[in-house]
Amino acid sequence: MQSENRFFDDLAKMVNGVAGTVAGAGREAEAAMRERAKEWVGRMDFVSREEFEAVKQMAATARAETEALKARLDKLEGGAKPAAKPAAAKPAQKPKP
Repeated sequence: MQSENRFFDDLAKMVNGVAGTVAGAGREAEAAMRERAKEWVGRMDFVSREEFEAVKQMAATARAETEALKARLDKLEGGAKPAAKPAAAKPAQKPKP
């Protein structure tokens, strides 16, 4: 009986070693895939979140300034009466045959 116990102990150690090796290989493969994905994304022309937020803030500021300038222009144009436009001349009608 002692020999059978030893066999199962050795078998369990071997299976445990194989499981550890497989888990290690899986971690290495995941790390390699992650590194390749980082390289691939790095070669693309993406912007960082900080750059995006900065441009978004600048656009909002520019939009607010544009609205303020439009309001100012409307106020200035509202003070001066626009010149009356002359009526457009109607084209002469052709006599019907």
